[in-house]
Amino acid sequence: MNIEEEIHSTKFINNHQKVSVNLVYTSNWLNNLIKQELDKYNITNQQFNILRILRGQHPQPATINILKERMLDKMCDASRIVDRLVQKELVTRAVNRKDRRAVDIHITEKGLMLLNEIKLEVATENLKNNISDEEAQQLSSLLDKLRG
Repeated sequence: MNIEEEIHSTKFINNHQKVSVNLVYTSNWLNNLIKQELDKYNITNQQFNILRILRGQHPQPATINILKERMLDKMCDASRIVDRLVQKELVTRAVNRKDRRAVDIHITEKGLMLLNEIKLEVATENLKNNISDEEAQQLSSLLDKLRG
């Protein structure tokens, strides 16, 4: 379905405004698909993002600054998200031995096991069913170009 049908509006100032609206709408749509899967595991998109970053760092620790740099949502409070993951026993937090001002964050075995359970095929399959590999590459390139 096209964006006009989805939002019941055809009044766009120009195609640039239309693509802006479409990007926001599509981003929210994709986030909702992912959220539905993550809700089964009682974690948020941001928590999932941090767990994936930590898995990529594993067995090395990460700091809050590393997490902030790599997070998809730059507006998140990484410290508070880490606190919640500590409560769920998915990550650990410890003072760095060399620099007492720094805090090392590690993913736990429980966190690694959780990531192995989560399947986000719903979003990926939807993309595969609706656009070709070539179109996906083109779209990714256009999004990169947009961010300039």
